[in-house]
Amino acid sequence: MKLRITLLALSAILLAAHFLRTFTIIPMLICLAAPFILLIKKRWSLLTVQALTVVGAGIWLVTLNGIIQQRLFEGRSWTASGIILGVVAGYTLLTGWLLNSPVVKEKYP
Repeated sequence: MKLRITLLALSAILLAAHFLRTFTIIPMLICLAAPFILLIKKRWSLLTVQALTVVGAGIWLVTLNGIIQQRLFEGRSWTASGIILGVVAGYTLLTGWLLNSPVVKEKYP
């Protein structure tokens, strides 16, 4: 259980750093607060955090699309960025999926 939440926290920190890069403070604070929602031992808190991981993965994919478009326009290679952001988006989805285990669901009635 602790490992799953630690991986989720790392995912949230990565997304918060992405928002900090563009100085969007409110989404950054939401990302940093998201793992703390799990301190509320209710089913809705677990579902909320899982939904936020899906939204986070979507944000990474939108960012990836923007980078690909920019690099294509400039005539530069985008494969390294594509691989990196694709892995980060997949990792973000994985952290939400890991919260779907029976061990975690048992703690959130």
